Amino acid sequence: QVQFVESGGGLVQPGGSLRLSCAASGSIFNFYVMGWYRQAPGKQRELVARFTSGGNTNYADSVKGRFTISRDNAKKMVYLQMNSLKPEDTAVYYCNQYPTAIGPWGQGTQVTVSS
Repeated sequence: QVQFVESGGGLVQPGGSLRLSCAASGSIFNFYVMGWYRQAPGKQRELVARFTSGGNTNYADSVKGRFTISRDNAKKMVYLQMNSLKPEDTAVYYCNQYPTAIGPWGQGTQVTVSS
């Protein structure tokens, strides 16, 4: 069964940076169209960044120009580089396949942007 383990979150000041990592299991990881999602308190989970089936990337308007998604298929890893962080980026961040999640959602990694 596929599993995702997110890490790299923490407390950062506005304007700071973090790099999130997602470790995936599963023998066909290379074929997963992966995305990063986030869920803020009291809000629904939303997609923030993803790959397209053609290998390009797509970002939510709220993070465009600040976040970068990347992957290393050999290591079965997906990354999210987050720069110029804002308080509204505070959320628990998850990785999973897009558009349909597969397997259980991981525990996520908490990102808190605050001075």
